[in-house]
Amino acid sequence: MQIRSVVPMERDNAKDPLEDLVRGWLEEIGEDPDREGLVRTPKRVAKAWRFLNDGHEQNLETVLNNAIFDEDIDEMVMLNDISFFSMCEHHMLPFWGRAHVAYIPNGKVVGLSKIPRIVDMFSRRLQLQERLTQQIAEALQEAVQPRGVAVVTEAQHMCMMMRGVQKVGVDTRASAMLGVFRENHATRAEFLSMLPPSK
Repeated sequence: MQIRSVVPMERDNAKDPLEDLVRGWLEEIGEDPDREGLVRTPKRVAKAWRFLNDGHEQNLETVLNNAIFDEDIDEMVMLNDISFFSMCEHHMLPFWGRAHVAYIPNGKVVGLSKIPRIVDMFSRRLQLQERLTQQIAEALQEAVQPRGVAVVTEAQHMCMMMRGVQKVGVDTRASAMLGVFRENHATRAEFLSMLPPSK
């Protein structure tokens, strides 16, 4: 899997180009960007969007930072309830939730803190929940070449709550199964049985 790395824009003290876009956006919706409450909004929004999309400035190698270790372990390793926030690429509205990630080592393990960092790297991009789930699984597969990887994400989407069908509390789940989790029903069932109940 190829993971794109983007060099951070050199901004120093220069105004972020996003600020002018936000100012124009405010004007287009009938707001006055010079009124007291909005004077600094373009700067704040630009800073927030740079942070919310900084996953494009990361790659798997730097996120892992050599935290791959040789270990003779062949039982499932699982992390539940990894929180994430992301932005829907269709309406540029937030979605957020939890990721549950498991893998079965094949001679190598990854430092536990690196799995949430992988989740963050992919969630801090304009995303689809389905793609996010698959990217997490593929990155972990690439990192340690395990016997299998399983990822389930559950999320709530503002684009469903604030517009469109306007339904609050809909829990959307997506899964990605690689290796033995896809091929072996018992292994998949074991993973699914260890998932926490929906919140």
